[in-house]
Order: sequence, then structure tokens, then C-alpha cells
Amino acid sequence: MQKTSSPIPVVFPLVVGIVAVSFSSIFIKWSDAPVSVQGMYRLLFTLLLMTPFLFKHFRSMVKITFRQYGYLFLSGVFLALHFLFWMGSLKLTTVASSTILLSLQPVFVMAGAYFLFKEKTELQSVYGMIIAIIGAVMIGWGDIGVSKENLLGDALSVLGTVVVAIHMLLGQKLMRDIPSFLYSYIVFISASAVFALYNLAAGIPMTGYSENDWKIFILLAVIPTVFGHVLFNWLLKYISATAISIAILGEPVGASILAYILLSEHLQWFQWIGGALVLAGLYYVLYRKPAIEESSNKQTA
Repeated sequence: MQKTSSPIPVVFPLVVGIVAVSFSSIFIKWSDAPVSVQGMYRLLFTLLLMTPFLFKHFRSMVKITFRQYGYLFLSGVFLALHFLFWMGSLKLTTVASSTILLSLQPVFVMAGAYFLFKEKTELQSVYGMIIAIIGAVMIGWGDIGVSKENLLGDALSVLGTVVVAIHMLLGQKLMRDIPSFLYSYIVFISASAVFALYNLAAGIPMTGYSENDWKIFILLAVIPTVFGHVLFNWLLKYISATAISIAILGEPVGASILAYILLSEHLQWFQWIGGALVLAGLYYVLYRKPAIEESSNKQTA
């Protein structure tokens, strides 16, 4: 089954999503709350924002099979693990070091899409991805430390990258039959439930946080989740998970610039060059329309 055409050029929502998720690491750094609490309230507040629109989708909900609900729950579990691992890495290392390792995401997604969906990525997209990954490596290279704490942060970021790739591939499969709104809503319920159970099991308090923390929870819900993850989920209707994961390579650039401005995390000259390479790679992928369309149209049900 081929993907339908997007009502607007996909470049625009992709850029909005990249900018939105770039703020995520900044907000996480600004909060003193445990990452599992940040992740839980991030999703709960997002669900509150989405609930008024749920009534439009009741008929679609009853059409979802038990098997599909199982996959939706599994996708939520992997999303929760992504937040837990990646947000945890930001407490142990710099923004640049953590987001650099997220650049491995399209590699995992591309490999998974090939084995699961027999999806072959257009060669120009591969070239653009390679350019962008080289640039992302340059951004993070100067900040990747050798201390045990930094190495643990790097390992958590890699784990977070693996599980979010699985989450996106599950989304690509499910969104063939399920509206993007329902997909996001049910997955977020599952992920927030996983966080709640984790907090209860670990004895992490879910109340008593500062006013600043609650503001951060809301910002995490509105900006990187609604305008980032929800938007990317919607885009899965029109382009492949591989194309989206390649576009997300822009996050290390945005996050590193924001960290420089807002967190005083300084960048070296070759990191700025790396940022330029990431943007060049993304431009090569995103403005070659056939590269995105062919990679998505080759999918079969």
C-alpha cells in the first residue's frame, strides 16, 4: 500500500518538528526533577491537550484490533524507554554529546525498515544521511568525555537511539491502518503508564516539585512533544520512518546552538563546521523530493 500525498509540503512540518525537539534537551537540563517524572508529566500534559479532540475518533477506536492494541502498547513502551534512557543521558553528559549519538537513529531505522518492510532507501538519501552524520559527529566529538559518568551518559544515549528506532518502525507499520491522532494518543497513554509504574516501583515521588519544574513539564509537553513527536507521527502517514529519522539529524545542530546560547556550553570551530555539514546533508535529502517520495512509495502492505 502506497502512502498518500501530504496536504502540505513535508519540508515545512519537518523543519517545525526539528526546531521543536531541539528545545527538549534544554528544558530537561533546566529541571531538577528525576527524568522519569519529567517524562511522565510531559506525556500526561500532552494527553490533556489532546483529549478534547478525542471524541472525533471514537468510531476509529472500535475498529482497532486486539493485536493492534498490543503493538500500540509495545510502541509506547519503547517510547518510554527512549525518554528514560536519553533524558537520563543529559544528566550525565553535555547536550552535544547526547544528541550526537542520536544521529545513529537513521542507521537503525534504515536497517530495520529493510528487514521488516523490504524498504530500500533511495541512494541520494543515503548520501545526504552520511554527510549529516559526519557533521553530527563533529558537533559532539569535542564534548564526548572519557570519565565514567560521561561514558555512561553516552551509553544511555545509544540505548535511547535504538529503542526510538524500534518505536518509529512500529509506528510506520501501525499508521497504515490507524489515524495518526489515535496512534499518538494511545501510545502516549501506554508510555505514561510505564513511567508511572516505574516511579512507583523505584519509590520516586510524583508530587512536591517546584513551580519551575511544573513549568518545564508543560513546556516539554507543548513544544517538543506536540510540535515534535505528534507532528512526526502525523508525517508517518506521508513519508517513511527512514526519511523522518534522517531529518531529525538536524536536532544536534539546533540543540547545540541552543545549549551555547542558554546553557553556556561552548562550541569549538570544527563543531560549527559540523553543523554546516548537517544542514547541507539535510538540504540534500529534503529538497530532493523524489528521494523522500520514492523511499515511502516503495512500501507495500
